[in-house]
Amino acid sequence: MSKNLIRRIIAASTVSSVLWLSSVLFAQNGGAQPQTAPPASDQKQDQNIPDAPSAVQPPKPAPEAPPPAQEPPSQEPPAQDQGQSPPAPEANEPPPQSAAPETDQKPEEKPPLNLRTVPEGGATKDSEGIYNLPPVQVNQVMVPVTVKDESGQLVKGLLAKDFSVLENGKKQKLNFFTSDPFALSAAVIIDLGMKDVDVQRVNHTFPALEGVFSQFDEVAIYSYSNVVSQQAAWQALNQKLSDTFTNLAEARGRNNGPAVTSGPLGPQGPTINNMPADPGAPVVYTPSQESHVMNDAILKAALDLAKRDRTRRKVIFVISDGREYRSDASYKDVLKVLLSNNIMVYAVGVGGSAIPVYNKVQKLHLPRFGYSDILPKYANATGGEVSNELTRTGIEDAYAKLIGDARNQYTLGYQTHEPPIGAYRSIEVLVDRPSCRRSSIRPCVDLTAKDGYYPAPPAR
Repeated sequence: MSKNLIRRIIAASTVSSVLWLSSVLFAQNGGAQPQTAPPASDQKQDQNIPDAPSAVQPPKPAPEAPPPAQEPPSQEPPAQDQGQSPPAPEANEPPPQSAAPETDQKPEEKPPLNLRTVPEGGATKDSEGIYNLPPVQVNQVMVPVTVKDESGQLVKGLLAKDFSVLENGKKQKLNFFTSDPFALSAAVIIDLGMKDVDVQRVNHTFPALEGVFSQFDEVAIYSYSNVVSQQAAWQALNQKLSDTFTNLAEARGRNNGPAVTSGPLGPQGPTINNMPADPGAPVVYTPSQESHVMNDAILKAALDLAKRDRTRRKVIFVISDGREYRSDASYKDVLKVLLSNNIMVYAVGVGGSAIPVYNKVQKLHLPRFGYSDILPKYANATGGEVSNELTRTGIEDAYAKLIGDARNQYTLGYQTHEPPIGAYRSIEVLVDRPSCRRSSIRPCVDLTAKDGYYPAPPAR
């Protein structure tokens, strides 16, 4: 074999070995071509493309995108296609400044009880030294006052300087004034001795009566006819009080017909075949006398109210036709207890007391026949009110009106210089409204306050 032939064979084998070795390396590199340095112009374009896996060098991780704050100010964001929404922010991207919660924002508080105040801001201390906390002296006298205009609306905005209080004709210096509403201690008295038609009309209004009291009030319920009964002790509004009103709604009034003097239900006792079961029992045909012990009912409620907290406004709320007959307590004795403990009487007159003409006749007092309508006497003497209503709707409206007037009053206070124990002392309250034209026929305002008081004995 010639030398030239041998050289050709060696060269061919060398070339084939190189080609075989290149194919093996190509297979190990996943088919990637041997890397060569790219031109300078293409380095920037390919810097975000990761290298292919290699058996010699581990793969490089993909570079993270720079945060928005590190971008140059001159760089503009890429234009978005029209109608395309902006991309959602990443999980670790901080929220925009406008969405940051306000740290000084206070949590929302529950609104207070919606109680209507007569004048706004009247309970603050003014230049005359009138404070918003009641004094605790024994000789302190408190006078609730209701002021209404000619249309019957409460007058707002009066100040302490607008009022003058006279005790036994002598002007007193006020040391307390407020127009803030008071929580009530209310004794509700229901007359079950009325005609049955009147009792049933009142029974249907109990849900409205329960609704006029707030969660801060305390209520006790009494009923009377021949005797006085306490149906519910002092308590706030709850289910037990609602059940008491529900049970009272089943009560019946007096029979509207004539008295029963004979028969099985007559006063002579039970009969068998129209013959007395007890032949020796005397036969009496005199009908039993009815009693309407309103004085006793008001006295019992007043004695209970005297033990309640003095910071509450004490009210007796009567629903009756106004008749009073055969009580053990007299009107004068009951009134003394009321005025000694600063208790006001409010009432809703129903039945005969609500008839326009008949109610005027009922106010007459006949000896040994009791009072036909004594409610106005109690209300006028204690600074309360009476609303006479014939219909169910009128009775329900009267509840809200009277309880609202009792809660929202001007309250005046002064220290008396009279001895702690003494006789009855008269009170006269005057209000000055310079912008109002006075007239003896038509006064500017209608002022309601108690006529006087009895000094309470000192506590032992």
